[in-house]
Amino acid sequence: MAKLKMSKKSTKVDMTAMCDMAFLLLSFFIMTATAKVPEALPVETPASTVQTKLPEENLGTLSIANSKVFYGVTGREVRVETLKRMGEKYGVAFTDDEQKKFSLIDGFGVDIRQMKQLIAMKNEDRMKENVQPGIPYDSINNQLTDWIQISRNVTKDLDQKDLDIAIKGDAKEEYPTVKKVLDILQKQSKNNFFLVTGLRSEDF
Repeated sequence: MAKLKMSKKSTKVDMTAMCDMAFLLLSFFIMTATAKVPEALPVETPASTVQTKLPEENLGTLSIANSKVFYGVTGREVRVETLKRMGEKYGVAFTDDEQKKFSLIDGFGVDIRQMKQLIAMKNEDRMKENVQPGIPYDSINNQLTDWIQISRNVTKDLDQKDLDIAIKGDAKEEYPTVKKVLDILQKQSKNNFFLVTGLRSEDF
């Protein structure tokens, strides 16, 4: 009896649909990803398993590293009004253009009397190492206290609520600098604040 011959089917697989799906996913991730914003003071935060998310609005951030303290607040209106009031307190007048440029700066670390020079710089120059020496916070010239207090007052006036504070300290930073910042907050009766840390696994 003759054997039946089975027709051979092609083993070719059309990958067009798979390629389309891969490119769609790739495009989605590229368009929805957020690039890391350059920091004026790079901070290597300590690791923690806590995953509390920082508020995206109504937040003042204190960055501490190399005995320097930088400060920044969210909200352009809050930034501008805080700069105005700090300028009035220290006798420094800022133009409308300078105020507009300052509203785009996330964080800074200079004496208020050097702020005009900082604002005039290009962003890439402003971010260079050692360009900003940090905000003065010693007993003779404690501008950090005024920045925090005035930004809190501005937030209350504009948004009718207190400003949340986050401390972003470098893992290798010595305690005295951190203690001075904590003392400033405690003197302003600000005892609740966020501590920014990096994420690590629980079995690290």
